[in-house]
Amino acid sequence: MPTSAWTPTAHLRGLKPEWLNDPKVWRTEILAGLVVALALIPEAISFSIIAGVDPAVGLFASFTMAVVISVVGGRRAMISAATGAVALVIAPLNRDYGLGHLIAAVILAGIIQIVLGSLGVAKLMRFVPRSVMVGFVNALAILIFMTQVPEMYDVPWAVYPLLVGGLALMVFLPRITKAVPAPLVSIVILTAITVAAGIAVPTVGDKGELPSSLPVPGLPDVPFTLDTLTTIAPYAFAMALVGLMESLMTAKLVDDITDTHSSKTRESIGQGIANIVTGFFGGMGGCAMIGQTMINVKVSGARTRLSTFLAGAFLMVLCIVFGPVVSEIPMAALVAVMVMVSFATFDWHSIAPKTLKRMPAGELAVMAVTVVMVVATDNLAIGVVVGSVTAMIIFAKRVAHLARVSAVTDPDGTTVVYSVTGELFFASSNDLVGQFDYADDPDRIVIDLSAAHIWDASSVAALDAIETKYGQRGKTVEIIGLNDPSADLHGKLSGELTSH
Repeated sequence: MPTSAWTPTAHLRGLKPEWLNDPKVWRTEILAGLVVALALIPEAISFSIIAGVDPAVGLFASFTMAVVISVVGGRRAMISAATGAVALVIAPLNRDYGLGHLIAAVILAGIIQIVLGSLGVAKLMRFVPRSVMVGFVNALAILIFMTQVPEMYDVPWAVYPLLVGGLALMVFLPRITKAVPAPLVSIVILTAITVAAGIAVPTVGDKGELPSSLPVPGLPDVPFTLDTLTTIAPYAFAMALVGLMESLMTAKLVDDITDTHSSKTRESIGQGIANIVTGFFGGMGGCAMIGQTMINVKVSGARTRLSTFLAGAFLMVLCIVFGPVVSEIPMAALVAVMVMVSFATFDWHSIAPKTLKRMPAGELAVMAVTVVMVVATDNLAIGVVVGSVTAMIIFAKRVAHLARVSAVTDPDGTTVVYSVTGELFFASSNDLVGQFDYADDPDRIVIDLSAAHIWDASSVAALDAIETKYGQRGKTVEIIGLNDPSADLHGKLSGELTSH
């Protein structure tokens, strides 16, 4: 009896990612997860303070977000946790109504994100121009640096040599060996120095008390009424939009860095699932963390879901098991890591003199607007929206000038042919009506649109207005050369756009 080549073990081997059998990848992912976990602790505590909640609420959120998104998210190696943008959105709700309403808003925001993801909101990313993306990245780098400035102001003098030492380690150590992430080495060495020498500098423990147990699931402490829903809905919707915007932009950035593709729809839905789980575990919600993602992907070299999962798992282990040790980490060590991340994130090529000379003024303006809006509002989502709208306005203005009209009169003087070239839409069609000689043209007018395309109702209305003006003078107009999409649109709307 012949034997089959298929066995359950062989089938499972086919399902396993190749990296599971690579010790180097395991080492990279584990160490990257540890570095990110260390960097998450002070960030989560700081964002908890912004939201006006206990530090444990932010730390629990970072734990559940990272662990859940590692399974359900669409972008491998991206870190999701409690974020400043989300904290800013929900802080007023917590201040006015309390933690119960905040938790309920987090759960509702997750539901909204799942709905938006299912409706294909991720496809809107195609409308974000490259100049906005560059401005987004540069603004992000500036924000990361600015968030570290308070940690360098009005502090003991010993912070500064520690900071310089940490930066030096991260710059020069990779030239010697990349076996261990330089940020992790820097954190360990600076902590050892401060503890051994008894140097009094701000530490992680100064930020707040670390949790001593795992979060427990439960329902938000709110009345389940329509009044509660109307109260939390605006905050939940704002949180959902901000969270998706930052997460999708971060995913696109990681795609570019790693030269890989990710499912933005799955990421959108995954963010919603992660926020729902986070809410039921008493967390403040969150989204993708660009700074920590850069530590994971760009600095530490992580590429799989393992690093994301371990970042969340290590976070709780560090807090619960090694809380006293973690509390002794000097903030200078973590500030050095974040400063290094900000410099690595900034697109220095975008502001190089050669680039500035060659880049169109409109592209530079869009990039500058995006940076200014993000830095001014401390909100990446607002900067991206304003930058994208600015880019669309500049594009529309540029394309509008490409519509041209030229006239040729037959030798017998009975017919004039107007050839229209370019894209006809609301911006270009507004000037179209004024380019015809209604009084002096002969009785027959031909408008040739072979080299044009009709995009919207404004263009159809403009053509109708031209026919009306000639008709009032007893002249006939014939439109020829329409391509199929233009003919369909013109056929549906012509004569239907003006009131009679």
